[in-house]
Amino acid sequence: MRFEVVSLFPEMFRAITESGITARAWQQGLWQWQSWNPRDYSADPYRRVDDRPFGGGPGMVMLAEPMARAIESAQSSQPLPAPVLLLSPQGKVLTQQRLRHWAEQHSRLILVCGRYEAIDQRVQDALIDEEVSLGDFVLSGGEIAAMAVMDAIIRWLPGVLNDAQSAMQDSFADEQTGALLDCPHYTRPEVWRGRTVPEILLSGHHAKIAEWRREQALLTTLAKRPDLIALARDSGQLSRQDEQLLSRLAKLPDSV
Repeated sequence: MRFEVVSLFPEMFRAITESGITARAWQQGLWQWQSWNPRDYSADPYRRVDDRPFGGGPGMVMLAEPMARAIESAQSSQPLPAPVLLLSPQGKVLTQQRLRHWAEQHSRLILVCGRYEAIDQRVQDALIDEEVSLGDFVLSGGEIAAMAVMDAIIRWLPGVLNDAQSAMQDSFADEQTGALLDCPHYTRPEVWRGRTVPEILLSGHHAKIAEWRREQALLTTLAKRPDLIALARDSGQLSRQDEQLLSRLAKLPDSV
């Protein structure tokens, strides 16, 4: 996977090239990236890339031409076409399914990081394929959001994780569990400060363990994100056994 990042602050991306799983994968050549700075395409002697908005109002707007030229340079840098994604609080909220789609269907992505009040709307209309949001909040720029997208996609790439099943068992990731959150996990020691590991996990009975994990995923989702239960139900990803468990829980006072 290759990422073309359009950003005024490419130095921020050292966070994923110098630390953790993404850094190791980058050193192994499992993914590549290149930055495209709109300042390099500014006609202003001071490399200015913003101006006041027409109609007045607070903040500054990123100039159309430097941003457009940076995006177009990223597009033409490689022969294969790539989706152009703008990291924006106005975008569709990011999901694991969208990330997986990009990881599996594309060998390269162009990530556009906005700054200031906005990017000139004409650039968005002409060059942006999708707007992507991390949630209903505003960041100072798109760099942190772009790194989140990159990190989440890199996890899906073959050879990045020591155990390929790790990504498949993440919250939201498993096709069988659909939108459910992950179950609780435990490791050594078996007793920590008087708290014990659930006995079923020590039994060696893999079928029973799988059943327990499914139930715990349902319980965790119901307690933390009940909206995801409805999503899983609507998409046909809850079994009859799942529904029976949820029905029993609904009859218990303060069950979650």
